[in-house]
Amino acid sequence: MTEVAPFVLLRRNPDVLTCIANLSNDEVFTPPDFAGRMLDTLAEGWAAANGGASLWADSTVTFLDPCTKSGVFLREIAARLIEGLAEEIPDLKARTDHILTKQLFGIGITQLTALLARRSVYCSKWADGEHSVATSFAHADGNIWFERTEHAWIDGRCRYCAATTEIMKRDEGLETHAYAFIHTDDIRARIAECFGENMQFDVIIGNPPYQMTGAGGGTNDAPIYHHFVEQAMQLDPKFLCMVIPSRWMAGGRGLGDFRTRFLRDRRLRAMVDHENAKDVFPSVGIGGGICYFLWDREHDAPCECSFSRNGQVIGPHLRALDEFDVFVRDARALGVLRKVVSATKASFEELVSGDTPFGLATNFTDYARDKSPNGSQVRLYANAATKRVQGAMPRRSITKNSHLIDVWKLFLPVAGSGRERERSGVDLVLGPPIIAGPGSVCTQTYLVAGPLASEVEARSIESYLRTRFARFLVSLRKPAQHVFRGMYRWVPQQSWDREWTDAELYKQYNISDEEKAFIESMIRPMGMAD
Repeated sequence: MTEVAPFVLLRRNPDVLTCIANLSNDEVFTPPDFAGRMLDTLAEGWAAANGGASLWADSTVTFLDPCTKSGVFLREIAARLIEGLAEEIPDLKARTDHILTKQLFGIGITQLTALLARRSVYCSKWADGEHSVATSFAHADGNIWFERTEHAWIDGRCRYCAATTEIMKRDEGLETHAYAFIHTDDIRARIAECFGENMQFDVIIGNPPYQMTGAGGGTNDAPIYHHFVEQAMQLDPKFLCMVIPSRWMAGGRGLGDFRTRFLRDRRLRAMVDHENAKDVFPSVGIGGGICYFLWDREHDAPCECSFSRNGQVIGPHLRALDEFDVFVRDARALGVLRKVVSATKASFEELVSGDTPFGLATNFTDYARDKSPNGSQVRLYANAATKRVQGAMPRRSITKNSHLIDVWKLFLPVAGSGRERERSGVDLVLGPPIIAGPGSVCTQTYLVAGPLASEVEARSIESYLRTRFARFLVSLRKPAQHVFRGMYRWVPQQSWDREWTDAELYKQYNISDEEKAFIESMIRPMGMAD
């Protein structure tokens, strides 16, 4: 008689976990097929580090998902272990019970997701219920823990995730989104609290919440996924595998220290990066793309990196991640960048202002639209309903960077093209700059390049920023739509006495025909219509 496998061991079509809508852009359910790809990478890394041994044939390995939502990672791991341990534990029920009670552990991010994860893994939201495929749990939670956790408020902010009382202080019965795994100073004590004993996990895997609403100030969000990565490392697993937004590679609010440490960490064995997050999460927009990594505690070598762009996979390439202060995602760009950086004497970044150059927010409206300035006014460049507009406002209202008012300069749009590229694969990167004469200012919609000595210099720089060459160099530091001062760091300054063309720049920096073709496959021409 053929033994029938319980719960997910039978591949059902459709898989219910492919049919669940995402909670939000912050808490994204992982598609089962993508979870499977991550587990394949994990298994390959395990085999490479363990003399070819199969991860799925080891009944002693313990797994933790510290931010479980649908339970997909634990479910897929269980299915693989069920198959891999068949020889060691022939009885299916005993094998299933051993895996679920001794090897798989999770921490729910909310009460709802904890129930969903238990249903996915145990076939019952109660681990000790009559319908549970685990037979020896003595409590309803099983090994998938959740308890309401509170934020640690200090002066209106949580000291762990920077959530604000204004937005996230909730009544009893509502989710706090104070994730237990990162709301602690002693992660080992928290794990002992969750599972009743000190635990040493061999593998930690998951898809953490990405950001906290209001943590960036006001209504702005700020990333929190790096806290999950760092906490997991504190538990010293043999392997760590997580899927996170790719913005950390070159930007992200408050991610500078994390990026530096992460790029210097030679324990990173593999990284798989998708420029367009919709390749992984079709129903969710995540600016800057998505990646997953495999961290191996015993690894001390370059990282194997793959990059997916417009359906094409570049790599894998073995790379030192910390060659530059940010990570260059496409290895094909490194040859051009090395040539430019070695020949650069002054960076264009030195000419560019910081954010909100004249102290006027994007939503500033106290000006006379479509009016020319009189003697006591200045011309204002702004955006209204996504359109470029001009107007007049009192000069006396400008208290920031007043030295930039009465000089020639360029206004550089902060909003460039998004990184969720059109399927043609080419990118504009920057919005067209605006040449601005003396007596002009702008809102936060723009940065300022200046002060410049003359209109000739301004027109020279404008021609330079329209070249594919300059915009390509910006793109290497641009993780998402917006373009800030630091993203011009690899753009070299030139002599501002001529109109610049790509042909001149390719020749000046000894760009090969192959490199030229690569740049032009990435960056589309900027015409007057743009």
